[in-house]
Amino acid sequence: MIKRLAILTTLLAGLHGYASAQETIKVGFLNVDGGGIIALAKFFTESSAFAIDTLNAQGGALGRKYELVTQTYAGTPAAGMAAAAKLVDQQGVSFFAGLFPTPVSLAISSKLPGMNALMIDPTAASNELTSKACQSNYFRVGVNDSMIMNAMRDQIKQSGAKTWNSIVSDYAAGHDFSKNFNALVAESGGTMQMTLFAPQLSTDFGSYISQLSAKPADGLMVFFTGSPAITLAKQQQQFGLFPKFKTVVAHSAFTNETFIEGQGDSTVGTTVAQDYHWSMSGERNAAFVKAFEARFKRKPNYYDANTYLAYTLLNAAIVKANSTDVAAVRAAFAGLKATTIVGDVEMRAGDHQLLRPMVGVQAVKVSEGKGGFQMKSFAPMAQITAPISPECKL
Repeated sequence: MIKRLAILTTLLAGLHGYASAQETIKVGFLNVDGGGIIALAKFFTESSAFAIDTLNAQGGALGRKYELVTQTYAGTPAAGMAAAAKLVDQQGVSFFAGLFPTPVSLAISSKLPGMNALMIDPTAASNELTSKACQSNYFRVGVNDSMIMNAMRDQIKQSGAKTWNSIVSDYAAGHDFSKNFNALVAESGGTMQMTLFAPQLSTDFGSYISQLSAKPADGLMVFFTGSPAITLAKQQQQFGLFPKFKTVVAHSAFTNETFIEGQGDSTVGTTVAQDYHWSMSGERNAAFVKAFEARFKRKPNYYDANTYLAYTLLNAAIVKANSTDVAAVRAAFAGLKATTIVGDVEMRAGDHQLLRPMVGVQAVKVSEGKGGFQMKSFAPMAQITAPISPECKL
């Protein structure tokens, strides 16, 4: 009898171990189904699926495959918090990434300790998220505003522009970016002549274009995202606004492959410092671009690359921790170093900001009415890294 019980116990233990090995590691993705950035949803749907499928093709982690659980929300902070809570409380997700405007990231990150979950942010750039609002369970793989400014410094100096105008989306990230850009202009010996803030979901930029046209400076800075960026691009072309400036620099979706079909050749000549361009060097990136393009018939943009980074670095942290326990993965993620599609990176332990290189790209004319982007410069990690904010207390 005792021998039979021992055999039965052994069999049950083996079955339990087999079942555990077959359990998936659930990872979440929050995507928008409304709001001003709805046009971006498609790209995040594709890139998140690509990242998880790629990881699973490589064997997953800890002998288990990943399961992507997607939850959509309306693009507002309240809706984002509710969606994140649903992922964790109802879907059993402990790790999630997503499409996050800065206000949404700030709202969700503040609740992370109580949720016992890790958030990996590929999109929001506000310095606040890794300074006074930093949280131990929040990790950012995209660049922050300070890194963008450091990458733009050479662009501003090389432009030779001494006076500047700007038109900026009127929300938290826009104001943060404007403040940092103005400081960078002053540092370079220039002056801000005019700063205009337009509603985030503007559909008519006529009055702003008139004001900028009436008193053009040497340079123009534009900060807009989502479909309003396309609207601004097309409307300014009708009035010949950009040619009135010696140089035009932009941030976010304004000069991005994401919206090039809508912009056509309306943004030709504008430059931007961004996280990634598909022509970056390295075997890992070449393989990523080849596989991505074969599946989706398009080149990956920086949203695609950042989403891919979010999940591949999470995978590296899980493997390093040899566990899916939240505390263990958090400890492994902090200070993690890896070679990735953008080169060597490090998740800085002091504020959970990914240290990485950036690139400078310029909008070019491909044919009549059709535009594209070319990589013009490479900014190494050491050049763009900003120090840890003393306000961050992890």
